[in-house]
Amino acid sequence: MRTLQPQATLMVLALVFIARCELLSPAGNTLQKGTWGGDDAGVIVTDSGAHLHVGCTYGGVEGAIAIQSDGRFDVAETHNITAHPVDRGIYLPARLSGRLNFPMLEFTVTVNDTVNHQTVVLGPKTVRFGKEPTMGPCPICRVPGDRMSGPGTPNPGSARPALRARS
Repeated sequence: MRTLQPQATLMVLALVFIARCELLSPAGNTLQKGTWGGDDAGVIVTDSGAHLHVGCTYGGVEGAIAIQSDGRFDVAETHNITAHPVDRGIYLPARLSGRLNFPMLEFTVTVNDTVNHQTVVLGPKTVRFGKEPTMGPCPICRVPGDRMSGPGTPNPGSARPALRARS
């Protein structure tokens, strides 16, 4: 029986490492563009940023979401925790953090509620790439920017939201 040469062993290990990195983040070092869906959560990633829903709240990230080599991320965002039943349009500073293990994404939103002087933690939530979000009683935007204009939407200005709620 033949044993692998040291060079062949190194080649196999290098290929395994490269494959692991590709599975971790198929877009390279940023979160893959497209729809990520789960129970009561959704993330829509575009060229200009990301729009996300957690329950009856929503928020946005401007720009690409950088993924570290271990799959973790932590970016600034703005989040609206008073979006339902009447959207008051109050966008608060927040952090979107979590880990990518493609095709799954686990994330938490930590909102600095400067109005009520408290920290609001939403999540952790898990979403899957290519899956349609299924929301509870609250609607979800189908396309980023479908909500009324504001700093939490990557493409503000659309007059009416296109909504989907779980029946």
